[in-house]
Amino acid sequence: MRDLILLLGITLLFFSCENDLEEVNKFINKDDVSIEIANEVEIIYSDSAFIKVKIESPLMKRYLTREDPHERFPEGIDVVFFGERSNKAQSHLTSKFAIRREKKGEIVVRDSVVWWSEQGERLETEELIWNEKKRIVHTNRFVTIYKGDEVINGFGFEANEEFTHWKIKSVDAQFEMKDMAKDFE
Repeated sequence: MRDLILLLGITLLFFSCENDLEEVNKFINKDDVSIEIANEVEIIYSDSAFIKVKIESPLMKRYLTREDPHERFPEGIDVVFFGERSNKAQSHLTSKFAIRREKKGEIVVRDSVVWWSEQGERLETEELIWNEKKRIVHTNRFVTIYKGDEVINGFGFEANEEFTHWKIKSVDAQFEMKDMAKDFE
């Protein structure tokens, strides 16, 4: 009889428990649930066994929202672009912040952006946008390009992702470094 009463009591307890979904949701932060965090990240994009792009970052936060799924690289990003049908590095880009918008198919890099080409050219700006689908990199911001002894300043820039072909939309100044050195003598 005692066992029957105990069993009846446990059964009543089991069936009387009810979880109110609203009460449970109060304790769960939806933002925490929809974020994945990864440290020391290396992402490799390849096509037909050829590496196209390699991305490294100390920290990546992936936001898994339906409206705007994206990855943030709040501690910076280091990107190497490889040549068409070769595993040879063509250019190297760094910045202190980046965000990749999955639906737009673009990566925006900001803050101390520096991009070096295999030919020795160097671009400096505060923001670049890499369109993954069109495979172009562009900005409407101020840029400085160092090309040998030449320095070119301007607004607006567009290049292929290997940084082998590029143009500045509005050149503001162009001068040679040796001419500048003469001015300081």
